[in-house]
Amino acid sequence: LMRAYSACAKPEVAHKVFDKTPERNIVIYNVMIRSYVNNHSFTNAISIYKDMAVSSVAPDHYTLPCILKACSASNDLKLGLQIHCTALKTGLGSTLYTGNGLISMYGKFGDFAGASWVLDEMPYKDVISWNSLIAGYSQNARFEEALKVCERMEFLSLRPDSATMASLLPAVTNTSMENIVLVEKIFSNMSKKELAAWNVMISVYSKNSMSSEAVRIYSEMVASGVEPDVMTIASILPACGDLSAASLGKRIHEYVDVKGFTQNLSVGNALVDMYAKCGCLKEARDVFEAMAIRDVISWTSMISAYGKSGEGKEAVDLFSKMVASGHVPDSVAFVSILSACSHAGLLSEGRRLYKSMIEEYRIVPGLEHFSCMVDLLGRAGDVDEAYDHIKRMPMKPNEKIWGALLNACHVYNNVDIGVIAADRLFQLSPRESGYYVLLSNMYTKGRRWKDASLVRLAMKRNGIKKLPGVSNVEVDNVVHAFLAGDRYHPESDVIYEELEKLLGKIREAGYVPITEAALHDVEEEDKENHLGVHSEKLAIVFALMNTQPGLPIRITKNLRVCEDCHIAVKFISDITQRRITVRDTNRFHHFENGNCSCRDYW
Repeated sequence: LMRAYSACAKPEVAHKVFDKTPERNIVIYNVMIRSYVNNHSFTNAISIYKDMAVSSVAPDHYTLPCILKACSASNDLKLGLQIHCTALKTGLGSTLYTGNGLISMYGKFGDFAGASWVLDEMPYKDVISWNSLIAGYSQNARFEEALKVCERMEFLSLRPDSATMASLLPAVTNTSMENIVLVEKIFSNMSKKELAAWNVMISVYSKNSMSSEAVRIYSEMVASGVEPDVMTIASILPACGDLSAASLGKRIHEYVDVKGFTQNLSVGNALVDMYAKCGCLKEARDVFEAMAIRDVISWTSMISAYGKSGEGKEAVDLFSKMVASGHVPDSVAFVSILSACSHAGLLSEGRRLYKSMIEEYRIVPGLEHFSCMVDLLGRAGDVDEAYDHIKRMPMKPNEKIWGALLNACHVYNNVDIGVIAADRLFQLSPRESGYYVLLSNMYTKGRRWKDASLVRLAMKRNGIKKLPGVSNVEVDNVVHAFLAGDRYHPESDVIYEELEKLLGKIREAGYVPITEAALHDVEEEDKENHLGVHSEKLAIVFALMNTQPGLPIRITKNLRVCEDCHIAVKFISDITQRRITVRDTNRFHHFENGNCSCRDYW
């Protein structure tokens, strides 16, 4: 009867039955403890265990694993150590389930000496024993040690299973390529690949900026007949957003609707984020409005979507609605709204919100907030004030802050402060080519050819190469990548022929290439040719060739869109009557009928 109430999520009713039981033996106590543990009422489970000890009822090999789980979940290390002593005294410490429970507990608290000692002392170990140690290392972000345990398993001829893969999940973010290769090896050697293993691989790729691989492994999983679950969806949607793979994202959305995952908060937030990253503001807002439950993450994702598309006023309105709905904006929410103000040039609104964050919400500004304010002031042309803001910071400015100032100096040609910002950036990130290029271009705009040459000479002398521009476009559910000057694509010859025709048409319509930022030591015609083969132009031409007239085109670029391409795409959108969305490292540009959503404020 107690088990039945527990299964119905009624542990409190099970407790009433427990209280009326005249003779309580170890079975009765075990059922009551397990009832609370299975329903995540860990403090009550511990109380029952203590009552059992007072009643002089000795624990058995069913009691200890269960109560150890409660100790881990309630952060009660002291009781956990007492239980370990009890296990040793009663001879239960070497049993499989108790040993596994002890390994999990010590791992949870970061005591890996204790966890390893228990593992070594166990006369019999199973895969769960090793998985428990792997999970402990992963939960404490010690991925290297977790993978070494996997290697020990293989050395002992123990084959990792799906649970092994799942144990690695907490530590897969921003890891090394070497570690990713090891996880791939574990996955490929598995005789039976269950859903949990596929989820880990998708998550590994997605969380390490390997979005194409995440989409590939997801497609393999679906083709093999394994059905995605909530975790799969929450992991693959960010990868779709990173690639602007809106078609795949929409198919996944349809699957979500069929499976009834729509009201899952994590899935809802992932859908909003995916559509936002693809530049599909309407679809993102539709998902947002349909969500039965929204948290601060939901609101922040939508605010960020409007901000990156230059819709600053809509972002501010939504922020006000979030506050009115009773949600308290956190530090991340303020980063999103301040960034939105920056992209839209809402200087006074940004100042007001920054002041409100500090005075009303008592949030101490962090580096991200200072970066937003420097960007806000710099974009508005207040470069001197932006620099003063940096000088008043209570902490050391980071690369992003100096980068925002250098960007502003480049736009407004403030060479004096720009040189100071560039010097700080060269100290913080001496191998980052983008800062050298910005400084060189700033000199070029000011017709300081000698200084520009010295910067490029320094790049060459230090072996620093400019990061090649790469643009992605999704056509017929396949993501195609183009590099600047790329001739590796199977349709390259036709693409270049069509590009030349298109450039001719937009020149007739009034397009004049902006060659100021191109290399100054070449002829004007060569500069035009150099600009003409930028990756986004190639991707757009490919999309025009392979999609139906009138359909929107979505491009993702790994670098900031150059001024020439920005003007060229405005002309292309007008001539072809296509809506073209380009997402670069900073924001979205929605081109339509010869205009851009950024209103040239970028």
